[in-house]
Amino acid sequence: MDRQITDHTLRALRRILRATDQGGRQLASATGLTPSQLMVLQQIDRRGPITPSAVATSLKFGQATVTNIVDRLEKAGFASRQRNERDKRQIDLRVTDEGRAVLEQAPDLLQQRFSDRFIKLPNWEQAMILSALERLGDLLDATDIDAAPLIDAGEIDRYVEDKPDTE
Repeated sequence: MDRQITDHTLRALRRILRATDQGGRQLASATGLTPSQLMVLQQIDRRGPITPSAVATSLKFGQATVTNIVDRLEKAGFASRQRNERDKRQIDLRVTDEGRAVLEQAPDLLQQRFSDRFIKLPNWEQAMILSALERLGDLLDATDIDAAPLIDAGEIDRYVEDKPDTE
C-alpha cells in the first residue's frame, strides 16, 4: 500500500508540474510573455502609472527582478518608462497600446484560476493544503529556495525562449 500511495502522490505532483508548464506554454504562444511578465504588465495596467518599486512590493518580487522584467516589456513595446512629472527622480511605468492589446488576448492564468478557487475553500482546507505543500517542500529539500507567489517553474525574469523544453 505504501508504494501505491507514493506513486499516486508522484503522479499528482507530476500533473501539477505539467499543468504549470502547459499554462506557461499557452501564455507564451498567445502573447510571447512568461507568467511573471504578464503579472507585471497587468499590475502596471491596473495601477499605472506606477513605480517599479511599487510593482515589486505588490507582487512580492525583488526589485532587480521587476527591473529585468520591465526591460523586456519595454523592449517588446508593451510598457514604457517615463519620468514622474512631480518628482523627476522617480520613474513611472505605463502600459502601451500594444501592451493593452496583449493583455486582452492573454489566456486565463493558471495562477488566477487557482486563486479564485482556493479562496472559496473553507479555512481548514486551505490550511491543510498549505501544510501538505510545505511538507512536500521539506521532503524535496526546497525549504531554502526563495520563491515568489507565482505558479511557474524556473527563473521569473527569463525570456520566453529561455523556458526549457519538457515532455
